[in-house]
Amino acid sequence: MRRLHPGAWIAWLAAAIAALSLTRNPFYLALLLLCIAVVSRTLRSRTEAPALPLPLLRLALFIVALSALFNAATAHFGQTVLFTLPAGIPLLGGAITLEGLVFGMINGLVLVGFLAAFNVLYQALPTHALIRMIPRALYPVAVVISIAVSFVPATLEQFYQIRDAQRMRGHQVRGLRDGLPLLMPLLVGGLERALQLAEAMTARGYGSLGAQTSPAAAQRLRLALALGLVLLLAGLLALLFWQQPAVGWGLVIGGGGLLLAALAWQGRGVRRTTYRRQPWRSWDWLVAGASLLVVLAYLLPASRPTLAYTPYPRLSVPAFELWLAAATLALLAPAGVLQAASASGKRRWARPKPAEAS
Repeated sequence: MRRLHPGAWIAWLAAAIAALSLTRNPFYLALLLLCIAVVSRTLRSRTEAPALPLPLLRLALFIVALSALFNAATAHFGQTVLFTLPAGIPLLGGAITLEGLVFGMINGLVLVGFLAAFNVLYQALPTHALIRMIPRALYPVAVVISIAVSFVPATLEQFYQIRDAQRMRGHQVRGLRDGLPLLMPLLVGGLERALQLAEAMTARGYGSLGAQTSPAAAQRLRLALALGLVLLLAGLLALLFWQQPAVGWGLVIGGGGLLLAALAWQGRGVRRTTYRRQPWRSWDWLVAGASLLVVLAYLLPASRPTLAYTPYPRLSVPAFELWLAAATLALLAPAGVLQAASASGKRRWARPKPAEAS
């Protein structure tokens, strides 16, 4: 089965997050949510990721409704007054306007888009693929994250197994005292997994000193990291407070580049083995290029008037550009790649075998 590279999925997620962050136009937000929903629908039949505890549609309706009500109750702006609360009510007293309700719904749609985009990444990539993308210099962080992420699913799976086994023995949970036959095996199993994990990490040499860098090299590395952080902070201050965009962006790029170079140099001494590397193929370039196209289209100066929509002071119909909508549809690239792979696989299996010579 054709699979996309994790880097291509990260590029797609970055494009979706950037597009959702740069617009408040409900037309483009609806189009972005539609693209994310199509990709998620395409993935749902091809992955075995466990479902979320709460259905995403119900959660989306709850988020949009809560955001709309909260904004309408706290932001008393707009000319279309629906009703008025007594002024004596703290924070909530005042006019409840249609514009405040609509603006809250728009912000709720943005939050739903963020959640849906990360849910697509959750469906598309296993946890180990995401952890493998952590830089080699931060390998202790990757180990801790992998242990923390796998702890809850493993504990839940063991709990369900213990519960089913106790039910087969006729055990019924009626109160807190009846939960002891479930908790004690769960605790013992957790301790056994922890001991097995510790033994496996020790056998693989985790925590060994290995090749040590010289004190002078370690001192230079610390100085590079500190200087990169100082330059990055100075650049952010120049952008946000000193109103110096040229100097600010220069400091940000210089500090970020120095940090990346220091981390890359530190990661050269860390060895990482991979059982099977996934190559970067042509369809990965297609998805990455489509994601870059979406970001560039939303960053163009010509698209800013239609992206920056506000319903205040009176609700109006937002502007809409067809070329920007067509660029937004580039987020459907993963769905197209997966559908093409499914169609080619069906044709391969349906191809008749050549007749054997008699």
